Amino acid sequence: MVFLLDYFQHKHDCKFKQAERNQRIQDLTSYHGAFTASERQVLSKPVEELVQDVHKQVVQPIDILRAYGKAALKAHTNTNSVTEVMISAAEGWTSDGSINFKGPLAGIPVSLKDSIVVGGFDTTVGYSSNVGNKGEKDGTMVRILKDAGAIPYVKTNLPITLLSFESTNDVWGRCMNPHNNKYSPGGSTGGESALLAAGGGRIGIGSDVAGSVRVPAHFSGIYSLRCSTGRWPKNGMVTSMPGQEGIPSVFSPMTRTLEDLSYFTKSMISMKPWKYDHSVHPIPWREDTAKEFTEKKKLRVGVLRTDGVVDPSPACARAVEEVVAVLKKEGHEVIDVNPPSPYEALYLGSQLLNADGCKTFKSFFRTGEWEDSGAKQMSWLMSLPSPFKYLYYLWVKYVRRDDIWAGLIGDWKEKSAYEQWKLVAKREAYKARWHDWWEQEAKVDVLVTPPNATPAVPHDGMHDAVSSCGYTFLFNLLDYTCGIMPITHVDKARDQLPPNFSLKKLNGVAQGAYKHYDATAMHGLPVAVQIVGQRLEEEKVLAVMTRIEKALGDDKYQLLEID
Repeated sequence: MVFLLDYFQHKHDCKFKQAERNQRIQDLTSYHGAFTASERQVLSKPVEELVQDVHKQVVQPIDILRAYGKAALKAHTNTNSVTEVMISAAEGWTSDGSINFKGPLAGIPVSLKDSIVVGGFDTTVGYSSNVGNKGEKDGTMVRILKDAGAIPYVKTNLPITLLSFESTNDVWGRCMNPHNNKYSPGGSTGGESALLAAGGGRIGIGSDVAGSVRVPAHFSGIYSLRCSTGRWPKNGMVTSMPGQEGIPSVFSPMTRTLEDLSYFTKSMISMKPWKYDHSVHPIPWREDTAKEFTEKKKLRVGVLRTDGVVDPSPACARAVEEVVAVLKKEGHEVIDVNPPSPYEALYLGSQLLNADGCKTFKSFFRTGEWEDSGAKQMSWLMSLPSPFKYLYYLWVKYVRRDDIWAGLIGDWKEKSAYEQWKLVAKREAYKARWHDWWEQEAKVDVLVTPPNATPAVPHDGMHDAVSSCGYTFLFNLLDYTCGIMPITHVDKARDQLPPNFSLKKLNGVAQGAYKHYDATAMHGLPVAVQIVGQRLEEEKVLAVMTRIEKALGDDKYQLLEID
């Protein structure tokens, strides 16, 4: 009986939240219909220019909110990207003194991943058990944004568990890629990437524990920056894995353009976030570093062409090669690199992230609640009785002769504190090896890598591709700064697999990734590259990204037009 009541409460709460969202959208009568000429003018301007207009009182914050509120609702219609609709409340914030319109983000609407706490609104994180958990006060991130002049206006969709490159849950439904509704916009910050790619905003904030702001940017065709821990606030959030610090999650920016990404990052750091959040390092924006790598005549760039686990698909390899070509044309030194084993990072990261035996994210589920197909694969294998798991391991290792997959599942179990500490020690030793390699052997300014082995996965594709996250997860373990910039689109003529390609010859991780690679079906989907610096090198990474985009010239990525 208890389970039955729990199930009915789950269904009731999901229905309630979706009805509440629909009603809020319907009530915004002035936010429907075609854009006016003045709204289109607002939507076309970079963030820095809009801020200047607000400071000069050329445009009013309420007018910017109305333009982007309307754009967000249009984007949501096609993507199901929005969760909490805060536009009515935001109208009040523009006039009641809640927001400082003299700040560096004056009047700029900012969308937020659903896990970020806004006073007066739920923070469900896709779990129905969190329905009704609204707090009275804004979380730390939102307090900083309002003090900077920004206007939080919508929250966005994500996957239940937050451990997927898809964004689906029972509370809000499935989020879709604006380029092709049969594909995922990414995860776990997929609602943000879908909204921004479709033109429903210019700036959003997400979180990243294994690629969760980077893979959505790659899947959807926007820009993102995975900041190192300590550079951005982390308090005032709700998560699926509270207490998980083996691979710390970081909150980071996502934007529609690179120009906005640089301006937004600099503006947030100018707010001295360490005065709001004890976890932030007191490191101001380093203009000298940005200038150095903007002007440095000859960059030394390393190219990581494969992580040795899943070779990049033709589309993703082509994007890397296009960037390599323009860097060489500009006279920079470009070298292929062979760093300490990325597979070792995938092993350590997966064991650390799930050291609790997947218990924590499972603890929030209600009876009958849908579980992300990728996360379900992890938790199912974790719960398999030891004798059966060992037999499966033996079969993979000695019958299939797949050392890669066997190595990942061999120790796939809940860890004791003793085992966890040993993993942390191995993590730190691995990070030291990478540091020595970068400084003494590679001696590069940045790395260029694929962000993922493939472009966007089709819906429910993470059932197979759940372990294919090495190109991003590696740098979470290292805590390096990484930027994502879209480069091209999948081309059905240029990006087909070779005629002799065989799934059977691949390891288990690669099989899961390539099971869904189809250049014809994926035609038109975005493809990005990842630019990597060392820890706390946000200024350098943004400067190099800007140089690459300028070098691309007319060949740079074209954004989706706003309808």
